[in-house]
Amino acid sequence: MSDDTKVSAEDIEAGEALCHRRWDFVKGVVDIAFLPAADRPEIAFAGRSNVGKSSLINALLRQGGLARTSNTPGRTQELNVFAPGAGEQAPDVYLFDLPGYGFAKAPRDKVDAWTSLVKDYLRGRPTLKRVFLLIDSRHGIKPVDQDIMEMLDVSAVSYQVVLTKVDKIKVPQLEALEAATTAALKKHPAAYPAVIAVSSLKGDGLGELRGTLAKVLEL
Repeated sequence: MSDDTKVSAEDIEAGEALCHRRWDFVKGVVDIAFLPAADRPEIAFAGRSNVGKSSLINALLRQGGLARTSNTPGRTQELNVFAPGAGEQAPDVYLFDLPGYGFAKAPRDKVDAWTSLVKDYLRGRPTLKRVFLLIDSRHGIKPVDQDIMEMLDVSAVSYQVVLTKVDKIKVPQLEALEAATTAALKKHPAAYPAVIAVSSLKGDGLGELRGTLAKVLEL
């Protein structure tokens, strides 16, 4: 791994400070026209339905219930925007929680609508610093993930794979998955080479992810 991909102790410290702040829900967006002004750096979390995205955001920011969680895939149907609470030391950044793509227990036209919303956002947001693409470690990269990755490649949007639910698989499986995922990412020009493995339940990898946020947002 090159030095550029490493997260420093300073990055982790800055990331812990960022995520230790109170974060607020800003708005839910159902149409690209209602996005907040692109006036600050932002990062986004994307992934298939039921990948554990909302649980990860809540664990990452240490605020249970901030992002809505559900046992029903496809429950998040809006593009949800979060920001640090007001204060002198609060950085002006946005965190976007994107609707899950792929399988969802919802009418086909509704699924198509929010999938289109996700793609429109990812293709056209000038202040988007990086997309964290969540992949369920039990299943690996699926064809629907490949579609999103190829779209991000074409749009030249930087993205980084985060393997979720790593507490659900054994260490040898995780090591093989990390190696296979890293190899697969070499074929994608917009993909950041470092893979982060996390567990929202156990807390594994959250420090590294927080440090990565700080590094990406240049805090």
